[in-house]
Amino acid sequence: METEKGISATFKNVSQPVEPQETATTEPCEYLLEYDSDEQPVVSVVMPTLNEERGVAECIGRIKTALDDLGVTGEIIISDSSTDRTPEIAAANGAHVVTPDKDGYGYAYQYAFERARGEYIAIGDADTTYDFEELPKLYELVASGEADMAMGSRLDGEIKAGSMPALHQYVGNPLLTRFLNAFYDAGVSDAHSGMRVISREALDALDCETTGMEFASEMIMEAGASGLTIAEEPITYHEREGEATLSSFRDGWRHVRFMLVNAPGYLFSLPGVVLGVLGVAMMGLVAGNVQVNGVFLGVHSMVLGSLLTIVGYQVTTLGVFATVASDPVSAADDYVSGWIRRHLRLGRGATAGLVLVAAGTVYGLSLLGKWAATGFTELPFVIEDMIAFTAVVLGLQTLFSAFFMSTIAES
Repeated sequence: METEKGISATFKNVSQPVEPQETATTEPCEYLLEYDSDEQPVVSVVMPTLNEERGVAECIGRIKTALDDLGVTGEIIISDSSTDRTPEIAAANGAHVVTPDKDGYGYAYQYAFERARGEYIAIGDADTTYDFEELPKLYELVASGEADMAMGSRLDGEIKAGSMPALHQYVGNPLLTRFLNAFYDAGVSDAHSGMRVISREALDALDCETTGMEFASEMIMEAGASGLTIAEEPITYHEREGEATLSSFRDGWRHVRFMLVNAPGYLFSLPGVVLGVLGVAMMGLVAGNVQVNGVFLGVHSMVLGSLLTIVGYQVTTLGVFATVASDPVSAADDYVSGWIRRHLRLGRGATAGLVLVAAGTVYGLSLLGKWAATGFTELPFVIEDMIAFTAVVLGLQTLFSAFFMSTIAES
């Protein structure tokens, strides 16, 4: 499922033409069932293809070897959007070829999943980068009940020379894996490996909806959020046949963006809480006339503290809104946003907002009175003014946020 495989997020037709040739056929396999067979296959092997005529026959041959080694019946489903001879070669080698009615790498998988009949689903790419003869060790982990999903780890295994760009091997894949582990507690070493085996029951429990390259991440995110057990085995990653169509930065950003949007606790709540705490602390130091390394903080620090407090509060409430209004894979689970989501009702929010506005207004009017008492000759109390204004702004935000959350919660 790694995006290096030559299937872009929009399934662009990038054909690598070859000279006319005889369709290569692999050895027959007694365990490979025809798609219309009355016998139910134990395992369904699904491969999305986009102009993979150079590698699809070899991949099917290795799948047949894996079925022989396992001694279980299986079927091979090719979800194809090619303009070359890929479907012809696949069909000649015993695979069932389906043509998705929409574009997208993820959609190609989901289209095939709906047509797969096996108790276990194995997936991988048809460009020879994954050796399907290693499939049995992943299958055994799931079939034995040790895992709901098993993945082949390239980063813990062997990556052949020339099979993966250095940027992907040492930066992209490790970084995206760390993001997934941090955001969704996946606990894997190679989150974007495309060689996987999952039970039908576990697959049906996932709520995967993406149609592009993000499907690789979404599958892990959903598994982690659903509490499924994921196991890994080291595998060897080989050089691909044909040309890759990966855009490293574009497709990498698609994964990161999808992970962040579906983890509002990390995208909104955590940064918001940090900013808010820093702002309140800075305002407290200034108001209390506390020295920091022998220096008294002044008006400018109070202004900065006020801005940080307001921005932090706003960003935190965005995390709450994102959780209420959408259905993220990982809901915001920090203490502050969780408390707000549980306790902020329209009545309570409106009351709290009005109290803050009233308190800030009263304090501000008292300062105005003191200024007026001097005949408007003395300079305003800037630090005290900032406290009053900040309280008013936070109160207004609380008031209108309560109404807004009530609106989206009922919609």
